[in-house]
Amino acid sequence: MSEPMIDADSQPYWDGIARGELLLQHCLDCAQTVFYPRALCPLCFSTDLEWRTASGSGTVYSYTVMRKAFGRFATTPPTVVALVDLDEGVRMMTHLVGVDPSDARIGSRVAFTVRSVADGPSLPCFTPAP
Repeated sequence: MSEPMIDADSQPYWDGIARGELLLQHCLDCAQTVFYPRALCPLCFSTDLEWRTASGSGTVYSYTVMRKAFGRFATTPPTVVALVDLDEGVRMMTHLVGVDPSDARIGSRVAFTVRSVADGPSLPCFTPAP
């Protein structure tokens, strides 16, 4: 995983992650949730976006198990990398933490958590929902 690009459009998102809060943009013109952070809505091209706190709940859409560590944010393998469909209607790539790779399942419910990284930004992750 490479270093996240933090710019003026995504700074509020990363500030929220640092506080342990998952923020998503919401388009005030077409009422769609927007992820990844950007300057305008990818659906209607409006610039009228506001930040809202997400529920932090989602469902695993797909996942893969990485058995070799690489990159700055590598953890001790194996690592579960997943696509999670958030309840707000957007999909994000993330890590599943606190789960044995053999227990990861498509369709399982997950909850937002933050993983701190030494000398780097905190990262949004998900853990099995209680």
